[in-house]
Amino acid sequence: MSDVVESLTFYRDVLGFEVLEQWGPNFAIVQLAGDVLWLSGPATSAAKPMPNGDQPLPGGWNRIVVASTDFDVQVGRLVAAGVSFRNEPISGPGGRQVVFNDPSGNPIELFESRG
Repeated sequence: MSDVVESLTFYRDVLGFEVLEQWGPNFAIVQLAGDVLWLSGPATSAAKPMPNGDQPLPGGWNRIVVASTDFDVQVGRLVAAGVSFRNEPISGPGGRQVVFNDPSGNPIELFESRG
């Protein structure tokens, strides 16, 4: 996370996560439907380079999935919040999904099952 306070606000207010713990401006733990996510900022040990020099960076395609039962409403809330989407909502055999970025550029998938 480049800014834990901004990300914490996003996860809490936009996605509906519950704040379990917050340790100053650099670390927080949030939860949604029993799934726990750690938000770790640039001043934490999680931001230190790996032994080979690689830096932890947001992006890529590994992502958390947020399940939804009101997909269209959730997408509307994300649009209203100015969220950056990676794709348009799509439908597949399992349901509907869209991938968007959190404030640090980490991908999140909103998913609504067909069943």
